[in-house]
Amino acid sequence: MPRECQLLSGAHVLIVEDDFLLLSDLEMILLEGGAGRVDSCRTIEEALARANADDIEAAVLDVRVGHESIAPVARQLAARGIPFVFYTGQVGNDRMIAEWPGCKIVSKPAQSQVIVAAIAELLRH
Repeated sequence: MPRECQLLSGAHVLIVEDDFLLLSDLEMILLEGGAGRVDSCRTIEEALARANADDIEAAVLDVRVGHESIAPVARQLAARGIPFVFYTGQVGNDRMIAEWPGCKIVSKPAQSQVIVAAIAELLRH
């Protein structure tokens, strides 16, 4: 079994991504990386509702979901102490990212090992 399969050790991860293909890829990558459960959302409204789940341990957030900012979801997760990474193609030109200077950013597209390693890093801290 590849080492990546053990990195996420059964974690419950939330994904917020509006692109169906990217969302499907992220789900598969995280499950193959050892996540026990992945909740996927394609809208901010749905993400805000799911971000309240008691057992979410980490999240992968697209910076823009349609024309909406992910900021409300990021703020809700941060208030609950749930770590997250931004998964975006908008590195460097988004004010939302500037609001979270210490947050890990994974640039789209990323190799599966990079995504799994970013979430594993969150879970270790």
